[in-house]
Amino acid sequence: MAKQQLEVLNALDSAKTQWYHFTAIIIAGMGFFTDAYDLFCISLVTKLLGRIYYRVEGSAKPGSLPPNVSAAVNGVAFCGTLSGQIFFGWLGDKMGRKKVYGMTLMIMIICSIASGLSFGHDPKTVMSTLCFFRFWLGFGIGGDYPLSATIMSEYANKKTRGAFISAVFAMQGIGILAGGIFAMIMAALFESMFKAPAYEVDPIASTVPQADYLWRIVMIVGAFPAALTYYWRMKMPETARYTALVANNVSQAAADMSKVMQVDIESEPARAQQAPTKAYGLFSREFMSRHGLHLLGTTSTWFLLDIAFYSQNLFQKDIFSAIGWIPHASTMNAIEEVYKIAKAQTLIALCSTVPGYWFTVFFIDRMGRFKIQLMGFFFMTVFMFALAFPYDYWTEKDHVVGFVILYALTFFFANFGPNATTFVVPAEIFPARLRSTCHGISAATGKLGAMVGAFGFLFLAQPQDKSKAEAGFPAGIGVKNSLIVLGVVNFLGMLFTFFVPESNGKSLEEMSGEAEESNEGSGMRMSS
Repeated sequence: MAKQQLEVLNALDSAKTQWYHFTAIIIAGMGFFTDAYDLFCISLVTKLLGRIYYRVEGSAKPGSLPPNVSAAVNGVAFCGTLSGQIFFGWLGDKMGRKKVYGMTLMIMIICSIASGLSFGHDPKTVMSTLCFFRFWLGFGIGGDYPLSATIMSEYANKKTRGAFISAVFAMQGIGILAGGIFAMIMAALFESMFKAPAYEVDPIASTVPQADYLWRIVMIVGAFPAALTYYWRMKMPETARYTALVANNVSQAAADMSKVMQVDIESEPARAQQAPTKAYGLFSREFMSRHGLHLLGTTSTWFLLDIAFYSQNLFQKDIFSAIGWIPHASTMNAIEEVYKIAKAQTLIALCSTVPGYWFTVFFIDRMGRFKIQLMGFFFMTVFMFALAFPYDYWTEKDHVVGFVILYALTFFFANFGPNATTFVVPAEIFPARLRSTCHGISAATGKLGAMVGAFGFLFLAQPQDKSKAEAGFPAGIGVKNSLIVLGVVNFLGMLFTFFVPESNGKSLEEMSGEAEESNEGSGMRMSS
């Protein structure tokens, strides 16, 4: 059986890049496009939700979400994503990639629409239903991480596999960009149709009743790209590696691949299927000795990266205000504020986020995963410290441009670095029967880091003087010290990268050790 298996997989590994590879990137990538749109569009409308539902009579400032509500609205999708990554990662190995792939997409479509239709008019009801549907939206999005990465890695040839998987991930940048652009267009339309004065002129009239439709439309539109790819996801055959190595049906794997890819797979005389060799499980000593350090490497680096990556909200609002991209809230009406926030996020995505992703796509198979990840963490450390130690210097009006450049470079090297490689590597180095599970565990650890970054630092970055902290927050360690902590986090990411093996140019079976598993009896063990 080993010989027959390897023929299918060798054919895949050496297949020329062809049209089907690109359709697979688009099908998997559209899921990621939707993931990013749905996860990040909430930050475009949180200020608007505060104005609509939490206006305080006679206040000089527009209404804003209380800290606990803001944390719930922003964080509940992370909790859902974390659960979905573990659950669907495990299910993808149990039931097959294809069956589970349609489920995750359907959950995303239904919950995107339901989030926008959050019912009720009083703050408590709207926020409760919004949080409920955002949790399940996150649950579906979570499943997309391990499945998209695993499917793409199992379809790709070994020469361009890194570029293909990172191209799927790069659709995240396009999703963030699309969210910002769509919110700008809708806000501009609403602004022209429903004129309103600034908050300081007339607090009540500054938020027109129609503003309630704006955030709902932004949320609902996230369902459409997912719905468009549902049909194509259902038409995709199961990956040959799952069919051959996990379901143990080699002839089916060969038939599936012959249909969709122009690869010559020698047909052999049908033979009785052999029982698969006894495979070790995730919690076995064998797994720990072969892949324990690899799993430690993929989980720790993703965890540390996401702490730094998601804490960006720390100083994003300060930057936007300082360089005049977002004027003081009371000088704008509610819809104008949405437009300004969307414009600022779109510019950041255009200048640093999107280029970083595509640099990785272009260089990952030339430089290798290890070098890119190490380089990314190194520059993130350097730039974070460069922002932190002279922080008082950067806060002066004349030096804001330098601050913005360093800030943009930090996120350029996150994306041309560990943000992409932490997604790629777990899809390449584990055995087929545990690949989706291990990717899900790695991704879930990342989401844990995202929660620490997004919420831990929200509290940590508060001024040390309690009287200067934002309403509802205790005293923290200040932005400067928070940035120093983030610099240390990036440095740790650099150290943990040494646990992650280089998978560039090697077949999946070579990396995971399945090549010798299928030739049991040789007694040889591969060192990866």
